[in-house]
Amino acid sequence: MLAGILGMAGIMTPGTLGASAQDNPVVVMETTHGNITIELLQDAAPITVENFLQYANDGFFAGTVFHRVIPGFMIQGGGLTANLSEKATRPPIRNEADNGLSNARGTISMARTSVVDSATAQFFINTVDNARSLDHRGTSPRDYGYAVFGRVTAGMDVVDAISGVSTGRQGPHQNVPVEPVVINSVTVQ
Repeated sequence: MLAGILGMAGIMTPGTLGASAQDNPVVVMETTHGNITIELLQDAAPITVENFLQYANDGFFAGTVFHRVIPGFMIQGGGLTANLSEKATRPPIRNEADNGLSNARGTISMARTSVVDSATAQFFINTVDNARSLDHRGTSPRDYGYAVFGRVTAGMDVVDAISGVSTGRQGPHQNVPVEPVVINSVTVQ
């Protein structure tokens, strides 16, 4: 009921982000730790959702891993294989971090470099509320933020389990799971 009242007041809560669930695409991410169901918020992040769906429909994510896992922060994947080779991607997309959505626990956002419009295929799932450090605050690269484009609707226990795996350093990469956490598929429902 509180979410409904806040929604009527125009306040975005995890239950009121974007359009209604029936209007938004849903994907199931099958991992070696279990399934994660994600609602994609196409009204708020149309470019990002279209980009993610194109990668999903192309089978791009199959065999990629969660290559960066930081407990109390996020899990990142979607661009590297188990041997940490980067997969070739399409050109970067425009950063939609200014869409009003917040990097709350359970949201999925696009990973990027220090260049604002550099996101391609890599994404991360927030395991805690990261609004203070990752949301859009301005136009400089440091303040632009990371584009939220969906939310986990089932499988947060899987996200939390992945967040708790043992990690280490592999070459130049830090926070890499000791045992690969593989994304077997991302299927549009």
